[in-house]
Formats: sequence, C-alpha cells, structure tokens
Amino acid sequence: MRTAYSVETVRTAERRLMARLPEGALMQRAAAGLAASCADLLGRVYGSRVVLLVGSGDNGGDALYAGARLARRGAGVTAVPLSPERTHPGGLAALLRAGGRTALGPAEELIERADLVVDGIVGIGGKGGLRPEAARLAEAAERSRAAVVAVDLPSGVDPDTGQVRGPAIRADLTVTFGTHKPGLLIDPARDHAGTVRLIDIGLELPEEPDVEALQHADVARLLPLPGPESDKYRRGVVGVAAGSARYPGAAVLAVAGALHGGAGAVRYVGPAGDAVLARYPETLVSDRGPAKAGRVQAWVVGPGAGDDAATVAEVLEADVPILIDADGLRLAERETVRARTAPTLMTPHAGEAAALLGVSREEVESARLTSARELASRYRATVLLKGSTTLVTDARGPARANATGTSWLATAGSGDVLSGLAGSLLAAGLAPLGAGSVAAYLHGLAGRYASDGAPVGAQDVARAIVRAWRDVRD
Repeated sequence: MRTAYSVETVRTAERRLMARLPEGALMQRAAAGLAASCADLLGRVYGSRVVLLVGSGDNGGDALYAGARLARRGAGVTAVPLSPERTHPGGLAALLRAGGRTALGPAEELIERADLVVDGIVGIGGKGGLRPEAARLAEAAERSRAAVVAVDLPSGVDPDTGQVRGPAIRADLTVTFGTHKPGLLIDPARDHAGTVRLIDIGLELPEEPDVEALQHADVARLLPLPGPESDKYRRGVVGVAAGSARYPGAAVLAVAGALHGGAGAVRYVGPAGDAVLARYPETLVSDRGPAKAGRVQAWVVGPGAGDDAATVAEVLEADVPILIDADGLRLAERETVRARTAPTLMTPHAGEAAALLGVSREEVESARLTSARELASRYRATVLLKGSTTLVTDARGPARANATGTSWLATAGSGDVLSGLAGSLLAAGLAPLGAGSVAAYLHGLAGRYASDGAPVGAQDVARAIVRAWRDVRD
C-alpha cells in the first residue's frame, strides 16, 4: 500500500529526525537518492547537460547537492537560481567545487539544450501557482525535449490536496522523500508528477496516513472469496433498484456489475425486468417493490431511475448497506441519508457532486479531495468520487485514491457497472470504504483489460471484471 502524509506531519517527522542526525545529513540522504534517480533516467551521465532550477528553500538545496554528485560523474551541470541572494549556500558551494556553474545567459536557451531539467523551485511548503519568472521556466521545460525531474513534488501543485491553482511544473519523474504526499496520488496534481519514485530517508511517521492507495496485495486481502460452506446467501445477495422505461440499459449494466463482481444472487426490482432476464436469466426479478423483493444483504439504487423518488425513498428505509448512484443521488433526501443507521455509499461523478454541494463542476474537479470529504461529512456517508483518480472517503480516517482506470472508462454505462460491482462487495460484507476501494480498483483494471487502448463499451468492462478479479487473486 502506498501511503501519503500531510505537510504538517512530514515537517514534524523531519524535525525529529534532524535532531538526532549531524547537521545536513538529512539533505545529503535526499540528494543521494535524487542524484541516483536522475542518473537512472539519463542512462549515460558523462557528457549529459543538466539544468537545475533552484529556489530559495531546502528543495533548491537538494537539487544543488544532487547536481554536485552528477557533476562529479562528468555531467555538465548549470544552476539557474531564482533568488540568487537566497540560494542554499552549502549546496551552491558543493556544486561549484564539483565543476558545476551558475547560469550566465538566458535560462530558456539552457533549458532548450538540456538533456535533463531538475525542478527544485519550491518544495512542500509552496502554496498557489508559480510566480511569473518560475512559470516562464516551467513553460520552457515543458516545451523542451529534456526529461524533467521534480524534487519531492512538482513546483506549483498543492501537496496536501492535489490542487493546481496556476502554472506548475509537469514532470516526467518525481523523486519524493520519506513518504508520498497526498497531491502525488490525487489529480490534477498527480497528472503533473509523472512517474513517482519514493526515497526512504528514515522518517518515523504515524500509523494512520492522510491518503492511501491500494495495490494488488492489499486488494487481494480484501476480496471476499467463498469457502467450502458458502451458499448464495453467505456469498451475498444484492438488490438492484434501477432502470426506467427510458433507461432500461442502466438496470442491465448494474446487474452485470453485481453478477461479475461475485454476488451469490442478484434481486432486481424495477420496470426493466424483461430486459434484465433476457440478458441475465439467473437474476431474481420482482415487481413487488424493494420492501417485498426478498432477502438482500445490500441495495444498489439509482442508476437510470429517472424521477422514481418513491423507490429511492423505499430503499433508503432498508436496514442494510445501500449504494446510491446516478439519479438516486438527486432523489435521495439528505436528512434521510444522514439519519440512516446502516452504512451508505454514494458514488457521484464530479458533476453530480457539484450539484449536491452547490458549487461548479470545475471547483470539484480542481479540489477533488476537499470536495469528497465535504460531501461525506454533509451526508454522513462514505463517498466514492469518480474520476481520473477515484477517491473514496468517509471524512474520518484516511481517504483512498485509486488510479488503475483508463480514460476509455468515460463511456455511457460504465458507472452503472461500477455501482453493481460495489454493491456486490457490500453484500459480501465489506464496509463501504473497502467495497468502494476494491470496486474502483477492479473496475479500473477491467477497463484497461477491455479497452487495451481502444474504444470500449460498458458491457465489455463488466465481462473484464472476472479477469481483473482473477489477476488480483492470483
């Protein structure tokens, strides 16, 4: 599992460690890891042209010391100080002793000819976008053919929230120290980070992070696998209240997600029963409403529901975990959701989250973590905010970020499949945070497998869930 901690937590851990180490030792650890990563990226260090964009803080010092190591290996290293009078003195002296130099001509020309640009402009203490001079250099680096390496995180992104409030560096590689920062796991900042390499510098951090990202082994431990005594009820029966005369396909796709997600049985309630049975005859179809549909361990409500507020309200009265998606998010009364004693998982995309929060879609997309946590707090629910990085949070413990998906998942019906998949995991006994995290992970993998870089439909994604499940399990 990748874990990320806030700036405040990292700063505290750094102070404690520096109190036990010789002066400058921590920066040397960071610089050694940074230099090694730059060398790996270059392949051939000797004769390469390296430009360091150097800010006034420790981030700039890391870049200078790393540059000195590269210069000693034969690279031509030039530092571009953005505040010459405040450049880290020890780092600059080390670079000059190693044969490096400071810029004499226009920095843009140096960047244009460089093989590697090291972004040491601002570190984790930076807030807001880059200032004009730094923004100009960032644009030059993006235009150039040089590889760009960010020190700790790309300058101009918010380390705690992943927001990008103005011009920012776009890196090919980010070398981060001690721990991931939340912004490295959350878009839009994640998109600026490129590949992320973590360098262990010996920080002692709290057990509970601010953000975490599951990996294969973590998902495998959470998968609800049937045992010798399992029957369909022990595996989990999920109810699906979805679809309408206008959107019968939403019901079919939600049922598909539930069946491929491992549900022991799926009970369907709604006007699309014939369409569901034609595609999935194993579905248990009822026309008596949710309360009389039979035993379920969880409900999925809302996909393609249109204006059927009565069904949504009836499902919300059930004393089992409930997933609310699509039209259900609009139809569910907030106070009713807040008053529920059984768990609730809400699965909006950015537009739906914006409507529920009363803000613009752009505001949600630029501040995804803040928006997801606020929505979870308002509804006393767990929120799965869909997007290029899916976020799952209940506003109390760590948020979970998932980036297994592909842009090909932005297709009609894909969210309905995700809802059914997450509902099956709720019915199997996973808590909403676990169900949402595992569903997002499997759904993302399924999208990759189904598309293989080409257009894909929601039914293809549903079928590919089985492969994703198998790969994670094995």
